Amino acid sequence: MKLAINDQSLMARVVRSTSWIILGFGTGQILRLGSNLLLTRILFPEAFGLMALVTVIIIGLSLFSDMGISNAIAQNPRGDEPDFLDSAWTVQIIRGGLLWLLTCALALPAATFYDAPELAYCLPLAGFSLVIQGLQPTRVETAYRHLLVGRVTAINLMAQVCGIVSMVTLAIWTQSVIALAIGSVLQEAAKLALAHWALPGRRNALRWEPAATHELIGMGKWIFLSTACFFLTTQGDRAILGKYLSLEAMGIYNIAFFLANFPVQLGQDVNQRLMIPVYRDKPALHSDENRRKQRQLRYALTGGILSILWLMAWIGPWLVDLLYDHRYASAGPVIVLLASSLAPSIIVLTYDRASLAAGNTKGFFFYTATRAFVQTALFLAGVANFGLVGGIAAMGLAVFLSYPTLMRQTRPYRAEDPRHDLVFLAASAILCGGALWYHWPKISSSLGLM
Repeated sequence: MKLAINDQSLMARVVRSTSWIILGFGTGQILRLGSNLLLTRILFPEAFGLMALVTVIIIGLSLFSDMGISNAIAQNPRGDEPDFLDSAWTVQIIRGGLLWLLTCALALPAATFYDAPELAYCLPLAGFSLVIQGLQPTRVETAYRHLLVGRVTAINLMAQVCGIVSMVTLAIWTQSVIALAIGSVLQEAAKLALAHWALPGRRNALRWEPAATHELIGMGKWIFLSTACFFLTTQGDRAILGKYLSLEAMGIYNIAFFLANFPVQLGQDVNQRLMIPVYRDKPALHSDENRRKQRQLRYALTGGILSILWLMAWIGPWLVDLLYDHRYASAGPVIVLLASSLAPSIIVLTYDRASLAAGNTKGFFFYTATRAFVQTALFLAGVANFGLVGGIAAMGLAVFLSYPTLMRQTRPYRAEDPRHDLVFLAASAILCGGALWYHWPKISSSLGLM
């Protein structure tokens, strides 16, 4: 892999990797949408509400225990050394096993809390995917570290196809939500097998090097806290709404969130995989040229993602009517609300990786904690006083209130760009505000049914 890297400039790898990530994400979302359409015709809305709760709990456990292994391999100077990679892999395996045991222990309490008895068996089944994820070779992260992601993208897509075929087959056979739980496990198993077979490089071995483990834990303690907060900002809405909404309404909300959030997810994937190498190898502190290139990349990423989000705000109700049957019609107006509220998070998307690339995990945590605390408090207050509209609006408002903290974290690395923020904020206010005004009659009538 080293020989391939030396002959390519950073920006050439950025462009190529961005293309692969967008292609892979776009294809993945098309596959996911296709399976979603099939499964909504085979299963019932409550099944998707139930699986949304399963997903929130599993993702929550993953984020609340994240040791930052991916970020450590991407950022650490030892990120290519066998001892460091094997130690990281060993920690990853131990974490995966412990998480699955914790998932099993939480199954009955979660079933009682959400008044959903099916969680008692769906959680342990779906949670076994955490064990399989722990076995993923570090060759995947090495490819991302060096922005060589084409083969990883192909692996992810092939594994997704295997998961979709499994889910649809099992859904036809069982007519039960258990098909979604088992299908997610089979998808992770396919990804593991393909990664071992298709990715070049040395195989990992169990190893516990004290120096490497100390570095991983030293960085991981702040990443652990940061990702716990990240859970609240990305999954907290569904964790809270699961207590307020029926399973049917939760399933409708989950469909709306899937469609409205896919541009945000694309932006997060690109940001996570590209910006750390860019900030690490071409820091703005070193030259004005580096800062100019970072700004160009930021404008391109923000403009591209926001364009898709603006479009979703306008066509959401029409898209749901086209793709889904009448049982899911209420999801369309919710897409308009979600897309409008998620726009501010895209504007500030690229900033937080500057501190991670410099190894300042403490500063990264301080921002994510601020935003998580503000968003969770606002979401609870919004839902309690204004229903679903208030909760969704809280997600956008939290970005504004935590913006000063983000700029304070970003400024030491010369990554801040106020003009960029104002330009895209004004455009979002006009386009999303217009969509809200145009669709408000449908929004008002639909929310009364949820």
